[in-house]
Amino acid sequence: MRAHARYGRAGGWAAPGRWRLAVLALICFLASAFVAGFIGFALSLERTESTLTVQADGVVVLTGGSDRVYEAGGLLARGQARRLLITGVNPATRGNEIAKLLPVSRELFECCVDLGYRARDTIGNARETRDWAQAHGIGGGSLIIVTSNYHMPRALAELSAALPGAELYPFAVVSDHLRVEDWLGDLAVTRLIAAEYVKYLYVLLRTRLLEPGLSATALAPAETARLTAQAR
Repeated sequence: MRAHARYGRAGGWAAPGRWRLAVLALICFLASAFVAGFIGFALSLERTESTLTVQADGVVVLTGGSDRVYEAGGLLARGQARRLLITGVNPATRGNEIAKLLPVSRELFECCVDLGYRARDTIGNARETRDWAQAHGIGGGSLIIVTSNYHMPRALAELSAALPGAELYPFAVVSDHLRVEDWLGDLAVTRLIAAEYVKYLYVLLRTRLLEPGLSATALAPAETARLTAQAR
């Protein structure tokens, strides 16, 4: 009986101890994977301005800076796409104000530049792009995506989920005011990239595990009709 009691007490203490070690090991593994992933994410961001020679069906720029819009306009002006969507435009911004930022003629702006006012975030940009592409018959075509270098991974993840049949070409805009290569020495840059990395992981989790295929749902008939009418 005494031997059995000693065994019971030892077993009772040993099992929780093993569980604590297992949990600690799991936490250490996840933390290491998170840090390694962050380092890889930071190192993967473009350091130099993108150059593309591809011909695509459309150019899509996610608003967030005049340099993004200017670069997207340049791609349209050089004939690398048939149409340009500027998604996430501030509702207070007029079309003639946008036209002044683009290196395109007035005729090209009026015929081939579309302004999207509905999007308020990156997932909204993806849905607005999906609707625009479907309305113009290029939902399964090719698109050049223009946004900042640090924002590009998340933008591509959202757009790939919204337009699974489209071929996406990234055109990363590099800002002189934010140098991603300083992520180790500049705390502000580290915070920005870390926040972007966390958002990127959430997008991957949401689009691939929690809501697979949900972002690519069909348009409502009224929305399809409205956008098709705009395309004519």
